[in-house]
Amino acid sequence: MTRQRWFDGMAIGASALCLAHCLILPLILLLVPTLALVLTIPESFHLWVFLFAVPSSAVALWIGFRRHRRETPVLLAMAGLSLLAAGLFAAPSPQAETMLTVFGSILLSAAHVLNWRALHHGHHKSGR
Repeated sequence: MTRQRWFDGMAIGASALCLAHCLILPLILLLVPTLALVLTIPESFHLWVFLFAVPSSAVALWIGFRRHRRETPVLLAMAGLSLLAAGLFAAPSPQAETMLTVFGSILLSAAHVLNWRALHHGHHKSGR
């Protein structure tokens, strides 16, 4: 159970950081233009975050699903990861990339919260 909490907590934290990166960082850079000269984030950043999100989410949700047998967290995570992938690989514009990434991150966070709640509120369908 401790490993499960760690994976879900890590995934929720990563999703929150993703949202902050997508929503707050551009606002800060607009308000304080000199930061844009100092603070540069490589284009590969989004790929690395995505490559981190997929396996960490898969492990956390698989461990949770084995215990609580609820499909909703898994389905929400799949939708969220699909939106993140669409934002990364198929967005037609920077605005579309931001929107897809934000909504994907929200769905992924919601999936991990539901997974966490199902595990910690005694909603276990299996006898394990």
